[in-house]
Amino acid sequence: MGTTSSPTLKQRRLGAELRKLRERAGLTSTAAAVELGVQQARVSMIEAGRYAVGADRVRVMARTYTCADDDLVDALADMTGGRARGWWDEYREYLPASFADLAELEHQAQEIRVAMVIHIPALLQTVDHARALMREVAPPLRAYEVEHRLSHRMKRQVILYGDNPVPYTAIIHEAALRMEFGGVDTVRTQLEHLIAMSEMDNVTIRIIPFRGGGTFPGTGQAFDYVHGPVPQLDTVQLDAAHGCQFTDAEAELIKYRAVLERMGRTALTVAESRDFIHDVTRSV
Repeated sequence: MGTTSSPTLKQRRLGAELRKLRERAGLTSTAAAVELGVQQARVSMIEAGRYAVGADRVRVMARTYTCADDDLVDALADMTGGRARGWWDEYREYLPASFADLAELEHQAQEIRVAMVIHIPALLQTVDHARALMREVAPPLRAYEVEHRLSHRMKRQVILYGDNPVPYTAIIHEAALRMEFGGVDTVRTQLEHLIAMSEMDNVTIRIIPFRGGGTFPGTGQAFDYVHGPVPQLDTVQLDAAHGCQFTDAEAELIKYRAVLERMGRTALTVAESRDFIHDVTRSV
């Protein structure tokens, strides 16, 4: 196994989880190194995601740290190895690293739940709608930059199709349906696409209307809740003006799960949501 100066999100997450196990065991990195028979610098590099480890080494570390959660250990072991190239790596030269990290995270997801207020979720966007959004980015993107981002976004959507599609739930505020990005034709086509996607077995779309929905939970922050193989490996991705932000702190995961639950209690049912989107489409 080798070292890397630019670890991926998955490599950093594996290292962070191993650090949590060590700290829960009450071991310093120096003490852990002694127990493992390696130099302290090696432990630090592993925990920073900069040194790739194998599944057997992860199991040894977990046993040294007295972790009795077999499901978690198995999940961590599955995250091992060097960087395996995916289609997203082709974009690392052209897009910020967080774009590739997000695509890899979605590719490995067991389930994804998203909450959106102003925008249609990226995985449910049409090409024209996505292009219209990207043309509004500040500072303005050059034409080729728009096309790079557009191609990347469309490829991300592949996880919703195929023999083993990822279960995907989107809770969308009515405001996102009424934004007129790209003009009337683009809006109508996007809404029709939402209706079609809502018919897929693995896709659930629920709408929170302006009226009759009661209070609106949360701050309006758009986010994706990505379920890992075990709850401890869940991740939240936050949309920010300067790019993607990822958080996996336990308190943050609990908070965003609570927001999703409250939004679910406020949103229309699946059938009501589909009818609602039909009504909005007819009004465009």
